[in-house]
Amino acid sequence: MKKSIFMAALLMGLMFILAACGSGSAEDTTEESTENGSGEATEGSEASTDGEGTLSGTVNGDGSSTVAPILELINEDFNAEYPEVQVSIGVSGTGGGFEKFVAGETDFQNASREIKEEEVSALEEAGIDYTEFKVANDGLTVAVNTENDFVDYLTFEELQTIYSGEAETWNDVRDEFPEEEITAYAPDQSHGTHDFFKEAVMEDGDITAELNQDTNVISQSVTSDANSIGFFGYNFYMVNEGNLKGVPIQGPDNEEPVEVTEETVMSYDYPLARPLFVYAKNESLENNESFMQFMEFTLNNASSAAEEAGYVALTEEEMQEQKDKLEDFK
Repeated sequence: MKKSIFMAALLMGLMFILAACGSGSAEDTTEESTENGSGEATEGSEASTDGEGTLSGTVNGDGSSTVAPILELINEDFNAEYPEVQVSIGVSGTGGGFEKFVAGETDFQNASREIKEEEVSALEEAGIDYTEFKVANDGLTVAVNTENDFVDYLTFEELQTIYSGEAETWNDVRDEFPEEEITAYAPDQSHGTHDFFKEAVMEDGDITAELNQDTNVISQSVTSDANSIGFFGYNFYMVNEGNLKGVPIQGPDNEEPVEVTEETVMSYDYPLARPLFVYAKNESLENNESFMQFMEFTLNNASSAAEEAGYVALTEEEMQEQKDKLEDFK
């Protein structure tokens, strides 16, 4: 009897110890997940957490070279906090990036314009659902060489004359301008900046200019060519502000020309102000914990990164709207 009681007590003790060990393990996992702001990866996810709760996985993005400087700054800090997550940010341009997004090759797509109807249709056909996140504001900047002392402003109509190829000299643009040959530079068709200018200024007419995929080449070309003109994102102008002359623009709705500044871009008084976007693949937000963490990190840091990159941050209200969209996926 005594032996039976002893064996029963021993068995109960072993059961208690095993139960205690199991309970402690579960609590530890929960605490680690909370501390790292992440849970276990969903089945099929590219992310995982190791025994210490360290998030690892891959995130792939592509798209606009205009938006890329913002995401690259964000990724530097994200990588310091999550070194086991590999984030790739390509710069194929907005159009080129959307091709990869439609092909299902990327988790997110940077864009310097809103998505086109044909891109929406292509994504629907591919069965890819997405969410649009606005991350900053930009002012497409028209600039001339600093030696140009006669261009004080340009209207949309005058820009059409230049970028349609109709004007061969500055005198063809305005009578008081000199009889000097114009060289016009512009981003190529892979850029959302090209599409935005074409839609906003050219009324969807073709752009006739020396096109280049590398925006830095365009700004450098205007810097070195006294009779040239070019356009690019606001940050490219800010980086080269001392070597370029920004041109105030008078749009169809402006009574006076408007200079591109942080204030006129934020207020959208500048006629070529525009929002910058990140388009996220919904399936990746739902199944790739690394991507969810990256998008949350992006929205939390987009304002400071935008200002550091030379763009204009969203208002707190605008940014909260973007964060609320992401909350729907948690």
